[in-house]
Amino acid sequence: MTNATFAVPDLTKFCRLDELGLAVTGQRLRPDRAVLACRVVEPDQWCRRCGCEGVPRDTVTRELAHEPLGWRPTALVVTVRRYRCTACGHVWRQDTSLAAEPRAKLSRRGLRWALEAIVCQHLTVARVAEGLGVAWNTANDAVLAEGKRVLINDENRFDGVNAIGVDEHVWRHTRRGDKFVTVIVDLTAVRDGTGPARLLDMVEGRSKQAFKYWLADRDEAWRKAVDVVAMDGFTGFKTATADELPDATAVMDPFHVVRLAGDALDRCRRRVQLAIHGHRGMKNDPLYSARRTLHTQVPGCSPTSRPLGSPRCSPTTRMSKSRRPGASTSE
Repeated sequence: MTNATFAVPDLTKFCRLDELGLAVTGQRLRPDRAVLACRVVEPDQWCRRCGCEGVPRDTVTRELAHEPLGWRPTALVVTVRRYRCTACGHVWRQDTSLAAEPRAKLSRRGLRWALEAIVCQHLTVARVAEGLGVAWNTANDAVLAEGKRVLINDENRFDGVNAIGVDEHVWRHTRRGDKFVTVIVDLTAVRDGTGPARLLDMVEGRSKQAFKYWLADRDEAWRKAVDVVAMDGFTGFKTATADELPDATAVMDPFHVVRLAGDALDRCRRRVQLAIHGHRGMKNDPLYSARRTLHTQVPGCSPTSRPLGSPRCSPTTRMSKSRRPGASTSE
């Protein structure tokens, strides 16, 4: 590289602190973490009350956890100047909102790193907390708040949705509170073959009312655009879809199609073995080894590998109003 040029080493830009309005003034390397002393670049000498110019009074420090560099936790010790107004005597600090939220313990870059690590890299909260050098509760609360702000409160996350999927999920394994949530995902990209499914929302509970209220909160134009709703055999979801999305087609997803067929075949296997051998099945019986195969999905027949409506494994089997084997009748 004959024309290669190098700039002067700049720790501020290397740690991407210039995006936060900070400048590095010193560093201290410890065995367990790196500590960077920083200052706020922009002055803030104008009074917030009367607008007069203030004079420096003293300084305070604010500690923030920053994104790790080489999986070594990086902490920022920010020196914040305090001013006193010469006219009204009001005292205030330099504005550090560009670096972090008020009273936050993570910098904006550290918070962004934590969110991407959990959503994109599928790391656990414990691993993220270890990388940031903070407590588990600190990392968990910060990620939940940032995820709600970036993902849940996004006004455009419901745009372009034509096919949705709904199912319940056990998320709490304690005695207190509702153990189930209703999960709604966007299957438009899966049906079109352009990408994976996308999480839309999670509603506490797994009843007909939980899904019905969620659909009722959406605007009329969005409900009219949805033409396919994939679900399991739970009649509550089917009834909620019929009430709020009368023009949409209720279908059963591939997993539950194979599961229901496998259950029927397995009951047939047990009856045959009971008639022949006098018991439903033992390890050395000829049909006993087939019990796992009956509940195994056909290769290539998964919600993310084939579009909805594909004839190969019939994932869009229409749900009739009659009760299916194994389907729940409660709502």
